[in-house]
Amino acid sequence: MSPTVFRERGYRFYFFSREESRMHVHVAHADGEAKFWLEPIIELAQNFDLSAQVLKEAANLVQSHQEEISHAWHTHFPR
Repeated sequence: MSPTVFRERGYRFYFFSREESRMHVHVAHADGEAKFWLEPIIELAQNFDLSAQVLKEAANLVQSHQEEISHAWHTHFPR
């Protein structure tokens, strides 16, 4: 299961239900995918074929939606 947190500007931000416990979000785009850690700071964890420009835009979207992503994480993965 991969619940979508939100979609914006051609990006899909989502989680995998059975993956590691460190808070992160996956980003899908027509050109590829990436994974961003959300703690302790937002940083790129993996990149699969996204250009530097697309990664920068994705990172900016993660930053601007950090609270929404965090809330969705804690709702989907209750402790």
